[in-house]
Amino acid sequence: MLDICLLGTGGMMPLPYRWLTSMMARYNGQSILIDCGEGTQIAMKEKGWSPKPIDVICFTHFHADHISGLPGMLLTMGNAERTEPLLLVGPKGLAKVVASLRIIAPELPFAIDCLELSESEHIIHFDGFRIEAFKVNHNVPCYGYSIAIDRIGKFQVDRAVALGIEKKYWNRLQRGETIETENMTLVPEMVLGEARKGLKVTYCTDTRPTESIVRHAENADLFICEGMYGEPDKLAKARENKHMTFYEAAELAKRAEVRRLWLTHYSPSLNRPDEFLPAVRKIFGEAETCRDGKTIELVFDE
Repeated sequence: MLDICLLGTGGMMPLPYRWLTSMMARYNGQSILIDCGEGTQIAMKEKGWSPKPIDVICFTHFHADHISGLPGMLLTMGNAERTEPLLLVGPKGLAKVVASLRIIAPELPFAIDCLELSESEHIIHFDGFRIEAFKVNHNVPCYGYSIAIDRIGKFQVDRAVALGIEKKYWNRLQRGETIETENMTLVPEMVLGEARKGLKVTYCTDTRPTESIVRHAENADLFICEGMYGEPDKLAKARENKHMTFYEAAELAKRAEVRRLWLTHYSPSLNRPDEFLPAVRKIFGEAETCRDGKTIELVFDE
């Protein structure tokens, strides 16, 4: 299963009821954080989740509402006696930005590795999942991210028996290993059926609508997208500031044929996002407005 928590849903400035942008995912004992705005630690504490096991933090871009919570987060990880290296991913210039922020968090008991993105697309492979980064359209270099979990086909016992494959090799083949025996080479394709549908979550904020978003969000189980403005008369402002309206996000969700849409990254002036939801659902029926701490547990279809 893949657990997703939208820790903060605010843009530009924190409010008493809305922390700044951040999303956390947990899968198979691994944790991924996307963005780390002010209040991320508090939101995490309120949720009951821990920052210590975070394996990677991805940053969409370097505006303060997306990265200002990083120094405190690093110090908390250090105080929790973390020793494992931490991977940070973000646009070109990440190492310089992190070095500047670490002036107030200079001594940590773990190493920090920075992966800077410069191409329009980049795939990072981890144990059991991958992160796909893709460039979007903001007024500074900015990326969206997809977390994708592939799922192999079912183990076909009858095929394994018919091929005379010993049972001691079955688990290894099911895990995707290639095995060399005295008589032959065993490959997973010999005993596995067709690949099954996996899981995918796509996250993007601070952008105008782009084809890259539609392509990378295609068939996502969950599409988390900025909806800076719900008011229909704010389209010109969204275009000027390189943001999106609720309705543009809904159009992207419709085109990408996602299962559900979560709107986030609200303007501080947007007090009641729910007021605009009926109009949004006329475009995409499975749209939801979000509050801090909104969580979902995604499971495989079978």
